[in-house]
Amino acid sequence: MAAGLQLQRCIVAQTGKHSASVIFLHGSGDTGQGLRMWVRDVLKQDLAFPHIRVIYPTAPARPYTPMGGALSNVWFDRYKISRDCPEHLESVEAMCRTLSEVVQQEVRAGVSKHRMLIGGFSMGGAMALHLVSRFHPDVAGVFALSSFLNKDSKVFQTVQGGRGQSMPELFQCHGTADALVPHNWGEMTVAQLQEEGVNATFHSFPGLQHQLARAELEKLRSWIIKKLPPEDPV
Repeated sequence: MAAGLQLQRCIVAQTGKHSASVIFLHGSGDTGQGLRMWVRDVLKQDLAFPHIRVIYPTAPARPYTPMGGALSNVWFDRYKISRDCPEHLESVEAMCRTLSEVVQQEVRAGVSKHRMLIGGFSMGGAMALHLVSRFHPDVAGVFALSSFLNKDSKVFQTVQGGRGQSMPELFQCHGTADALVPHNWGEMTVAQLQEEGVNATFHSFPGLQHQLARAELEKLRSWIIKKLPPEDPV
């Protein structure tokens, strides 16, 4: 995947002065527009802020091994959906370079990286963890909803020994009834990162399957405002 690839983006603009940005990555097979509509359907309104631009990029279509090689909008390939297999690092790293251009677009718009949050749902959350820990550890934070990392993930290797200094604060949520990505996969991901000193919080949502919930998104909204408060007027 070429680093210069321009991703399609769906944007919820700030209503006032643009001083912060959230990059929200969709799950496998979805699109940025699809995730934005899903969030809006659950919240009954957009995830919108006076000073924060919310950006929903779309992953390009690529052959996806768990679907027998069929084309799908996925951030990276997987050998299978499992904690126990190796990561497909070539595709992960190529997409990190591509997504870094989305980050740089916000920098060119006048937003410093410490005023950005990057996160996602499912595969989007895993992608965000790679992107932040390995390429943009100076952003304000990272969030992952219904997500997991493979047990030997490059992310763990990156933070190992550094006492979590290569990753900012992590906000993670997971439904207890998730059959696609089991709840304990999310728990183990956070526990492994916490062992290396990452400041991470894990929120369980009883009965929630592999989907978004209003309570979850409201909690995420509060965390976003805490991490990216309005700047004092000059």
